[in-house]
Amino acid sequence: MTPRPILAVLAGGTSAEREVSLGSGRACASALARSFPTRLFRVEEDALPAGLDPARHVVFSTLHGTFGEDGGMQRLLEAAGITYAGCDARASAWTMDKTRTKQAAAERGVKGAPALVFTAEAKPSAAAVIAQLGEEVVVKPNAEGSSVGLHLVRGTEALATVLAGITAGSWLIEARIAGRELSVGLLGGRALGVVEIRPRSGVYDYASKYTKGATEYFAPAPLEAAVTAAVQRAAEAAFAACGCRDYARADFILSAQNEPIFLEINTLPGMKETSLLPMSARCAGLDFIALVRELVTPALERFHLAGIPVSA
Repeated sequence: MTPRPILAVLAGGTSAEREVSLGSGRACASALARSFPTRLFRVEEDALPAGLDPARHVVFSTLHGTFGEDGGMQRLLEAAGITYAGCDARASAWTMDKTRTKQAAAERGVKGAPALVFTAEAKPSAAAVIAQLGEEVVVKPNAEGSSVGLHLVRGTEALATVLAGITAGSWLIEARIAGRELSVGLLGGRALGVVEIRPRSGVYDYASKYTKGATEYFAPAPLEAAVTAAVQRAAEAAFAACGCRDYARADFILSAQNEPIFLEINTLPGMKETSLLPMSARCAGLDFIALVRELVTPALERFHLAGIPVSA
């Protein structure tokens, strides 16, 4: 009998989200080890970790941020012929670019907040931004996760200060939409439960995400059934628009008119038991161990179809 493939869980990486990734990797490796031969690989550089074998390993990556979920690691895995779970390199690169993601979703009828994108070398004036988008705006990197670099700004003077501090990269400014923050997990393109996020500070920034007790979560979100269904439909449409596969998480603001305003798709979301995707999955009856099994199943099927049998 051909040995079962080993699930290679990748964690760490070189992005600003390294510590978050290490936590996700440990949690997922522990859960997967209950059902599969599993090995945790710590990624220390922008390269494939030593020891990966396309004939023996199926990769489950928990790398977050640049290189991890922007298509960098995925391109290396594909070049090496290694089967992996999650979105492919093209969809990963696409969804890491928030502007391209919103444009693709808009073509499927999924509304986003009014926005503009710029580079550090060609910054707009604060006055021009306020004239176009209004007094309250959100400034964030166009290709980062976990609310890294997020600024909520009111007024021309405050925005000018934020813009002056931007020295590199591509950035996005959105009109700030007052409303409720929602997140939806997607499994095989189908939406799971809707989670509501209520940061005690009023801002769901990095500190609110990763400081114990700083944010309240409601899973499922206390919404009317029709609103829940509308958010789920929007999440599924955005997933399809960006060519995603296997799983992802979509984030929204629910406006005062109960209209879901799309923010972004996260193709490798946080994966500790208390993270948003697992919360969303629990609403659909999947505990953490069952969820991670579901996340890797399509990759195991691809491994089998590639000609290497997966034994029971």
